Formats: sequence, C-alpha cells, structure tokens
Amino acid sequence: MAHVDLGLGLGLLVLITVVLIAILVRHPGAARGPGGKAVAFVAFLVLPTVLTFLGLESHLTRAKSTEFCLSCHVMEPYGRSLAIDDSDYLPAVHFQNNLTPRDHACFTCHTTYTMFGDVEAKLAGLKHLWIYYSGQTPEHIELYKPYNNRECLSCHGDARSFAEGDLHVDILAELKSNETSCLDCHEWVHNVGELDDLPTWQAADGGQP
Repeated sequence: MAHVDLGLGLGLLVLITVVLIAILVRHPGAARGPGGKAVAFVAFLVLPTVLTFLGLESHLTRAKSTEFCLSCHVMEPYGRSLAIDDSDYLPAVHFQNNLTPRDHACFTCHTTYTMFGDVEAKLAGLKHLWIYYSGQTPEHIELYKPYNNRECLSCHGDARSFAEGDLHVDILAELKSNETSCLDCHEWVHNVGELDDLPTWQAADGGQP
C-alpha cells in the first residue's frame, strides 16, 4: 500500500513538473519577475531533484520485494521452489511458515545481493544485467561465492530452538566463521532442477509466490 501511495505521489509530482515547465517554455516572459523566477527555479531544479531522489527510493524499495525478484523469467523456478510442499526445502518452509516476510522473502535471505551489497556485489549486478539483456543467461544459475552463514544466524542465532540444539552449540564457532556451512546439514535449498514432480502448497488466500 505504501508503495502504491508513493507511486501516486510521484505521478502527481511529475505531472506538476511537466505542466510548470511547459508553461514556462511556452511563455518565457512569465519567468522575468521575482515570482516567475521562483517558479522557474522550482520547476527546473527543485522538483526534478526531488523526483530523482523519490524515484530512486521507490525503486530501491520495490527491488526488495519478492514480486520484483521473481519478475524475471529466469527466476520463475526459484519462485516455484517457495511453494514446494516439503519441509526439507529451506526456502519453502521459511516462506510458507512466515519465518521470512513473504513480500520480502528473497531479500531477507540475500541481503547483500547486487545494489544492496558492497562494490564487488554492485559490479556483479552490472554483469547480471549484461548477461540478461544480451541473452547469455546460463542454464544453471549459481552463487559467485558460498552462501554466508551470517544470513542464517542473523535470525536463527538467538532463537531458542537453535541455541538449545546440542549440535549447534558444539559447532557454533565454526558456523560463525563459515568454516562449516549451514548448508552442509540443511542441503535442500531451491533445487530448481527437481521441482516438476513435487507437490505444491496452496496458501489459504490462494496466493502464490
């Protein structure tokens, strides 16, 4: 809802900016007086600057949504993996049980992805754009680096079910240092090549990833 309201606000600001600029271009004499100069300053500098920052904020907010992440064709099977009716599938059990917010499920577990990560991640994002729009998308998508346990521990690290697990306690230092990966034990992640014959879960409201 907030995204929709922001979109409407941006649309209104764009309309006002275009109307003011059109008037000033068509009637340049209107900008000669003090009031006209103030309007021109707002129309040509203030409003475009505000629109740039608001537009960027709107895009960044939307880029964190599950809908945005799954809007690319190549990500469609990863969206389907969220609906697999099997508790061994990590993305599915997190998504279906609201262990991650469903509208931000992808970003919750991939917080350093492309524009939200460091310089290296941003450069990787530019590489992704080039690969996607040049039609060179690989058949199998893989992470550039092993998945960082930090993403798991940020939620599970202080959870009672995790903290009281004997195995977790025994190897906690190894998990924090990434010497041992959480995925060594919890190995069923998206597994997109094995989804076709698996049952899927349907949300009570009929919604799907």
